[in-house]
Amino acid sequence: QVQLAESGGGLVQAGGSLRLSCAASGDISRYASVAAGWYRQPPGKQRELVARITIARTTDYADSVKGRFTISRDHLWKRVYLQMNDVRPEDTAVYYCSVQTRDHGTYWGQGTQVTVSS
Repeated sequence: QVQLAESGGGLVQAGGSLRLSCAASGDISRYASVAAGWYRQPPGKQRELVARITIARTTDYADSVKGRFTISRDHLWKRVYLQMNDVRPEDTAVYYCSVQTRDHGTYWGQGTQVTVSS
């Protein structure tokens, strides 16, 4: 089993920055991870992909965050980060971390709230 715990959320003014962190524990070092991602769910909306990073460290971003957000990870997949710059009110959401393993499925954290005030 793998446990994921997000941190770093909170209230921030528009134009400001936040750094979200996802800590993985449990069997993460034993499993072959292939990708990690940050997703978000705005109030009343469906969960959406924000950013994704693969085993080769290639990255993908939602169009709405390109140039503002950066995803990164450590080499053991124990930490996944999301640097959020120039945040906007529309970035307000619960942010979730996920780690996809090759043979043991995808794991999710409980989420961290990000609120951007205008």
